[in-house]
Amino acid sequence: MYALVDCNNFYASCERLFRPDLIGKPIVILSNNDGCVIARSNEAKAVGIPMGAPAYQYEKAFKEKGVHVFSANFTLYGDMSNRVMTVLSDYSPDMEIYSIDEAFLKLQGFDYFDLPEYGKNMRTKVTQWTGIPVSVGIAPTKTLAKLANQIAKKFPSETGGTYVIDNEEKRIKALKWLKINDVWGIGRQHAKRLQAMGVHTAFDFIGLEDSNVKKMMSVVGLRTKKELEGQSVLGLEQVQVKQSIATTRSFESNYTELEQLSERIATFASFCAEKLRKQKMCCRSVAVFIQTNKNRKDLPQYNRKLLLKLPFATNSTLELVKFTQQGLKHIFKKGYAYKKAGVIVHDFVEENQIQMSLFANRNPRHISLMKVIDRLNLNHGQQKVRLASQDLQRVWKMKQLKLSPGYTTQLNEVIEIRV
Repeated sequence: MYALVDCNNFYASCERLFRPDLIGKPIVILSNNDGCVIARSNEAKAVGIPMGAPAYQYEKAFKEKGVHVFSANFTLYGDMSNRVMTVLSDYSPDMEIYSIDEAFLKLQGFDYFDLPEYGKNMRTKVTQWTGIPVSVGIAPTKTLAKLANQIAKKFPSETGGTYVIDNEEKRIKALKWLKINDVWGIGRQHAKRLQAMGVHTAFDFIGLEDSNVKKMMSVVGLRTKKELEGQSVLGLEQVQVKQSIATTRSFESNYTELEQLSERIATFASFCAEKLRKQKMCCRSVAVFIQTNKNRKDLPQYNRKLLLKLPFATNSTLELVKFTQQGLKHIFKKGYAYKKAGVIVHDFVEENQIQMSLFANRNPRHISLMKVIDRLNLNHGQQKVRLASQDLQRVWKMKQLKLSPGYTTQLNEVIEIRV
């Protein structure tokens, strides 16, 4: 059996945890630079705030409907996620952290446990110890556990926030209830194709022939079908090292000059290089992209991305900045107002396992130089030591006008209680 534990409206719950006066009130969380809505409480959904809504277009609606708006506080959310996952780790030695607010637990050897009671105990303990409400779904496969969790979340008063699919009757009833576009593992385009064929529920889906599912959706779709039929084919995934690192930003104003973009790309490349060194990795390819503001229909639109295959693997800030500047010059076009840019590094290799080349290799002197720079920045503050191609007077800071305090990570922002 598998359990899927999912935090309810996680970002909003983190904000409410330290603002109990907001319980029962609509809350939305905005993306980086307060751009658009990335999370909503149930109350915000009820008053009609859509996911992805541009904040500047909905300012009037927020005020009229009494919606409380927060800038994304990822430091707080990450810390609360770690606390939730720590509590859950006591319930099974086999756990997969699926996302910041979800985790799968493998309940192998729990044959004589009262699983509904075990799930309720899990839910109660997480809420008591962290303050974050969760829903628990338990079933023989990961896909059915996801379905059980959806039922627990959809019908909290009937299920108490915990639902177990432990017999054939429950499985069939759940499959008939679940719409095909809500099945975990079936994307939007496949769902449209299936609906056009008359497949509207998960129960309709499992009635298809295996060969037809595999032909239309490949082996991935067939695995989903087997999982829905009660056959476990998806095990817990092991934590893997990231195979790409991205640093992307929207600008506070439109950039029209190459020099402006050049400074930003240099800074983004330096961030990526620093993250690579923290993972003790080097990259063998890097991508640079620039784009205009897609919401400004009155301005000419342009976006371009270029992937560069590097002549050698590196994590040197100097070398990555050099390559990304070459890429930027290749894709930059005069006459456009650019709103966003970024650098993405790909194709990692451990820094102590680099295959040397006969013609080109990273500069060995950069290895010790980067160690000194990282140590100085760690001891004296991020980006204290920079390249001359970066703006030495500029400290980049996201637009976060509605950022909540770091209640659990900043000592000077801990709640004070006066009695």
